[in-house]
Amino acid sequence: MNIIEKTDENIINTYARVQKVFVSGKGSTLKDEHGRTYIDFLAGIAVCSLGHCHASITKAVSDQASKLVHVSNLFYTQPQAELALMLIEKSFASKLFFANSGAEANEAAIKLARRYFKVKGEKNKFRIITMEQSFHGRTMATLSATGQNKIKQGFDPILDGFIHVRFNDIKSLKKCMDKNRDRDAETPGICAVMLEPVQGEGGVIPADPVYLKEVRKLCDDNDILLIFDEIQTGMGRCGTLFAYETYGVEPDIMTLAKALGNGLPIGAMLASKKTEQGFDFGSHGSTFGGTPLVTAAALEVVKIISNPSFLKECRRKGSYFISQLFKLKEKYEFIRDIRGMGLLIGLEIDLSLTHDTNAGDIVLLCLEKGFIINAIQGNILRFAPPLVIEKQEIDKLIDCLDHIFNGITHGEKQP
Repeated sequence: MNIIEKTDENIINTYARVQKVFVSGKGSTLKDEHGRTYIDFLAGIAVCSLGHCHASITKAVSDQASKLVHVSNLFYTQPQAELALMLIEKSFASKLFFANSGAEANEAAIKLARRYFKVKGEKNKFRIITMEQSFHGRTMATLSATGQNKIKQGFDPILDGFIHVRFNDIKSLKKCMDKNRDRDAETPGICAVMLEPVQGEGGVIPADPVYLKEVRKLCDDNDILLIFDEIQTGMGRCGTLFAYETYGVEPDIMTLAKALGNGLPIGAMLASKKTEQGFDFGSHGSTFGGTPLVTAAALEVVKIISNPSFLKECRRKGSYFISQLFKLKEKYEFIRDIRGMGLLIGLEIDLSLTHDTNAGDIVLLCLEKGFIINAIQGNILRFAPPLVIEKQEIDKLIDCLDHIFNGITHGEKQP
């Protein structure tokens, strides 16, 4: 029985896995069991931002594993303390909470927002506004917060207390808040607005800068907390350490995960001085949240990515990548849009012009040619390469896409 058969036989089938077994990686490349090399433009879904098996991360993990892996949060450890301090110093936050994943970080944010108002004595203020097409996780609370029905199918009853409005539509948000202001005493109030600065799973849709500033003002005017889900956009992905810096809009609560550990499971929920008071002794916890092993790795990740020259390179590479994709858009009429920020980029396709070739087909064609990309929403190609991707690797992918798109234009039937 081979690896694919063992996996399919023993693991619950919740993933649409590609029939490919990877055994090693280095930088922006992965190698399969047959020794073939692929250039990775997905990075484990925006996770391995420093590439695969980065020497400094490997050393940090190895050194820490030889000293101390786990003691629980009943005690103190040096790597956790140092990572917390570094994240606080580099962000708006006053304190943070360590979790194991993005979903857990978002759970913590939801709980903190609700409990903050409970502590203030506003016991009926617990509803949270989130955005249509958003994605916040797959736990019961985070899938309830997610603005995509396909994520929720089969899990009724969904948790109460979440309202979805249109993203980048300030009128839709204001209307919802106006209703909240005019509610009677028995109607639950709104405690927070939760959104992604760039909707990743929703189609790589950046927030409009003016919109985000207006959201901040509406929250302030209505005594509502603002939560930024930066699970995918944080840690340099959008060209600054955190995407909120690009917009110049600070949230009250922010969540991180994915690239924070460069492949090791860690999440973080960061809170402002005001909101951190919503949690106190015994109100939240995690057995594995912020172990010495993962925080040692994350500490090295933050040191590298937060370097101004590293972030400048990320912005340069992102601008170059987008400019090359726009050149393809000029050639192929079925490319409807190119959008993104930094090295989180989406290419939207008009399926009515692609001769029955969808985004998933293009992903498989790229894989055949040695490139790993991703398809979302059926008609969007997502690119989230390691931040250490090289210009020549971007050029190779552009040449590959050009060849594939040329075949689509000429009506060649894609496998």
